[in-house]
Amino acid sequence: MITRTRLAAGACALLAALAAGMAFPAGASAGEPTGEDAPKVDLVLDVSGSMRTRDIDGGTRMAAAKQAFNEVLDATPEEVQLGIRTLGADYPGDDRKTGCKDTAQLYPVGPLDRTEAKTAVATLAPTGWTPIGPALLKAADDLDGGDGSKRIVLISDGEDTCAPLDPCEVAREIAAKGIGLTIDTLGLVPNTKMRQQLSCIAEATGGTYTSVEHTDELTDKVNQLVDRAADPVVTPVATEGADACAKAPTLKSGLYTDREEFGQQRWYRVDVEPGQELRASVSVGADRAVNPSYGVLLRAVTVHGREIVRGEAAGDGRTDVLSTGLRYPKSESDEDGATAEAVCLQVTNSFSVAAGVKTTPGLPLELTVDVVDGPGDSDDVAAFGLGRGWWLLGLLVLVGFVAGLLWGWLSRWRFAIWRTN
Repeated sequence: MITRTRLAAGACALLAALAAGMAFPAGASAGEPTGEDAPKVDLVLDVSGSMRTRDIDGGTRMAAAKQAFNEVLDATPEEVQLGIRTLGADYPGDDRKTGCKDTAQLYPVGPLDRTEAKTAVATLAPTGWTPIGPALLKAADDLDGGDGSKRIVLISDGEDTCAPLDPCEVAREIAAKGIGLTIDTLGLVPNTKMRQQLSCIAEATGGTYTSVEHTDELTDKVNQLVDRAADPVVTPVATEGADACAKAPTLKSGLYTDREEFGQQRWYRVDVEPGQELRASVSVGADRAVNPSYGVLLRAVTVHGREIVRGEAAGDGRTDVLSTGLRYPKSESDEDGATAEAVCLQVTNSFSVAAGVKTTPGLPLELTVDVVDGPGDSDDVAAFGLGRGWWLLGLLVLVGFVAGLLWGWLSRWRFAIWRTN
C-alpha cells in the first residue's frame, strides 16, 4: 500500500511538472512584468470628523490609524514608491460643495523619506466630510505613469458623503482605463452600508476588502498590501475588441483587459502559423448585482465565419467571475511559404441586470492569448490531452504494475516463512 501510494504521488508530481511546462512556455510577451518601473502605493486615509470616535482598543480611530501608519512606514520595502493622500482633513465647515473637494496629497508618491512622512501623519486631526469618490480620482492621478504595479489602499470608517459621485462607479471607471491599478479597502469598525460600499470599490478593480477592529489588525493588513505591491505582477494590456471579426484588433501572446456590455460580443484576431497552437482563455467578472443564470462563450472561427472550436461556461449566481478557454493546433503545411492563418476570437456573455442597476461601463473582461509551438504529430493532440507525455504515463503504469507484483511476492514469501517457523 505504501509503495503504491508513493508511486501515485510521484506520477502526479511528474504529470504536474509536465503540464506546467506545456502551459507556461518561455519567452516574453505582452503583459509580462519587466521590472523596469518601481511599484507605487498611495495610502488614502479618511480624516473625517467620525475618526474622533473612541472604539478601537480604548483609543480613537485616528490614533489607531496614526500608529499603524508609523509602523507601516518603518517596514515599507526600499523599492516601493509610497505616497499618502487624505480625505476630509482640512475643511471643518458645513458647505457640502466645499467639503466634497476636501482631498489633498499629504506626502507625494515617490522614494520614501520615513521621517518626513511620519511628521506629516502626526499633524493630522479629524476634521470634515468623507469624499471617497473625489479622493480615489485624485489618487489615481497620483499613480499615473510607469508600467510598474500600482495600488491604492483606502482606509475609512464611514460611507461616502458626496454622492451622486458614487465611489463604486468611480472605481469602475478607473478599472475601465486599463492602467492596471488595484484598490484595496479597509473598513474601521464597519456597518453594513459601509461594508457594501467598500467591498464594491475593491471588487471593481480586483482588490480586497477587510474589516478592521483593532490597531494590530490594521497594521498587519496595510503592511501586507504594501509588501504585495513589491511582488512581480503581470499587468494586463488594455485593448478594445470590435463588433465584427473584420474590424478586430490583432493580438500577440499576452494578457489583455477590456470591457464588454451586457449581452454584447467582442472580437479579436490572432495570427497562427502552421505548426503552432493557439491557446486562449477569457474571464468575465460581475462587478455589480446581476441576475442568476448566466454564461460566457469563447469561440475561435475563421475569417469566413466557420467555427473551429469553442469553450463555454455557465453560472448560477454563486460566483462573481466566469472563465472558459480553448485550444486550436494548426497542422504543419507541406507547401513552401505557407502563410499564417488569421483566427478570430469571439467573446459573448449572457449576463443581465435588474432595473435600476447601471450597465455602463461594461463588465471587466480579461483575455489570455498564447501562441506556442504545436505538437509534432496529429495523434499527439488527441492523446488524452497529454501531448508527448503519453509515454510517461505508460511508463508509470508499467512501473506500478511491476512494483505491485514484487510487493505481492514478498508478502507471500514473508507469510510462508512465518508459517514455517
